[in-house]
Amino acid sequence: MCSCMVALVQPADTRLLALPEARWAAVSTAAFLLALPLQLLGATAWLWGPLYAAAYLAGGWEPALEGLRALRAKTLDVDLLMIVAALGAASIGQVMDGALLIVIFATSGAMEALATARTEDSVRGLLGLAPPTATRLHPVGGAEGTEEREETVAADSLAIGDVILVRPGERVGADGRVLDGASDIDQATITGEPLPVPKAAGDEVFAGTQNGTGALRVRVERDPSDTVIARVVALVEEASRTKAPTQLFVERIEHRYALGMVAATVLVFAVPLAFGADLTGALLRAMTFMIVASPCAVVLATMPPLLSAIANAGRHGVLIKSAVVMERLGQTDRIAYDKTGTLTEGTPQLTKILPEPGFSENELLLLAASAEHRSEHPLARAIVAAAQDLPREDACGQSLANPLQEAYDFRSAPGCGVTATVAGREVAVGSPERLGEGAAVPDTDGTAVVVRVDGVRAGWLLLADRIRPGAPAAVATLNRLTTAPPALLTGDNPRAAHAMAERTGIASEGVRAGLLPHEKAEAVRDLGGKVLFVGDGVNDAPALAAAHTGVAMGRAGSDLALETADAVLVHDDLTALSKAVALSRRARRLVVQNLCLAGAFIGVLVVWDLAGHLPLPLGVAGHEGSTILVGLNGLRLLRESAWRD
Repeated sequence: MCSCMVALVQPADTRLLALPEARWAAVSTAAFLLALPLQLLGATAWLWGPLYAAAYLAGGWEPALEGLRALRAKTLDVDLLMIVAALGAASIGQVMDGALLIVIFATSGAMEALATARTEDSVRGLLGLAPPTATRLHPVGGAEGTEEREETVAADSLAIGDVILVRPGERVGADGRVLDGASDIDQATITGEPLPVPKAAGDEVFAGTQNGTGALRVRVERDPSDTVIARVVALVEEASRTKAPTQLFVERIEHRYALGMVAATVLVFAVPLAFGADLTGALLRAMTFMIVASPCAVVLATMPPLLSAIANAGRHGVLIKSAVVMERLGQTDRIAYDKTGTLTEGTPQLTKILPEPGFSENELLLLAASAEHRSEHPLARAIVAAAQDLPREDACGQSLANPLQEAYDFRSAPGCGVTATVAGREVAVGSPERLGEGAAVPDTDGTAVVVRVDGVRAGWLLLADRIRPGAPAAVATLNRLTTAPPALLTGDNPRAAHAMAERTGIASEGVRAGLLPHEKAEAVRDLGGKVLFVGDGVNDAPALAAAHTGVAMGRAGSDLALETADAVLVHDDLTALSKAVALSRRARRLVVQNLCLAGAFIGVLVVWDLAGHLPLPLGVAGHEGSTILVGLNGLRLLRESAWRD
């Protein structure tokens, strides 16, 4: 049980200790683990008895209180049934059996409370992406286009039609459209695009995105309560309140079983008394019935296989957040992928150099990198990194640590690029459209950057997001485990999306590009069936929540994606996902086996007790034997071979 709780959190997470449910579960488990060996070694009862009592009290007081409250509301809670069964077991000497029930249910409650708390924290963190204030502009004299007065206001007080100023480095305060100015905006939190997007007059911008080096005047077009980022929050909160169908089904079965067991126990006690049986004999038979009908084996039929699978997957870099998720994972019949940060690494890479006559590839790259050396733009960093990987020697044949040349008169124009003087030549590197080369852009699946030297086009640098190693093989393996073809859902442009689909073996019919966060969630629902969605960013959170099972990339994933997702790939290894799906299916098969085995034992023992005379020691032995057998069968998935098979 403890291993499952550890799998839910990172080692440094302090949230676990802040939850009272987790603290009580830990105390109950510790007391049980101390008492059990003392009892088995034959120590006197005054040594292990108080420890068992502590396990009962620590793990049982809260579910008992909740069960009593439910009983007052005329609802029989299964937790109360477990407490009664545990106390019944203790009353006839089976203290360990009752303590085990208490520990299982206390641990389960702690896991649920932890998952809920972390999701709430993530939603609050997402709300923090949008800045609390914005700079609103008021025309002096009441006429637009004249001098404007700046006023700092709360971002949530902005109204449609207001004009705001977004300075370099600030976050955009509202969804709107650029009136004037030019800049590059990092909107990966919304669209998932790996690179900052040039923005100029007429372009749409989103609240919470990060402005680059230019200033923008933006007209507000959406109410603060209806921004894209606010809708992401609403979708995640809605999903957090929704229970899975499997969970609802289990709750209904547990409630009916609880009612049936209580009614049957009362009858087993009352009917013999009505026909003249002695009180002690009737009570003994009723307590025997309660023990043999107690669903200990049924509880262990489900949890050990799923928890063992969770622990095994966790050892191999796949964190599964609950037993319900592990069960759902194996039901997947279709997989949908995000592109940037999921199938790709989310960082641009120089893929091709196309020099014009008179320039070599190395010369063109070195001139561009020397000019871009001072720029912080992701494309500039990729160009500089590629140049620094080139071998370079001076006139004496000595290797140079840095092949780049000194650049002077460096100038950066947001949305356009940079210009600088390198070795006495004016070098311009940037957007083809902004540098007058838009009509000559070469065909590419990524981004084309033009290099001009002394006003003449010197060549092109083509850059693209780096595909994640093993992604095509992982997509192919997962495709064999599902019944429907995979899909690619991305906020990137259609050309880049289709190119990535082709490289990873995803059919073009399964590609949907240019999606905003809420559109990704709608696309997941439109796919139908039990969809597993794999993503990494804040913009993927609604789709992760809408999917039957959501899986987040651990290293590149945003906090909200990690919390919203049902499972996390710690090492961003897509190949581990197919093994986790296969492991889940094995766990589900073991659950069915265990349920059949537990049901058979309970059925035989109950019939024996009702139709004949089942000795209490034999009833306890049969009950405990079935519990142990079912538990050991479920623990088979802890073996290393279970992951490899």
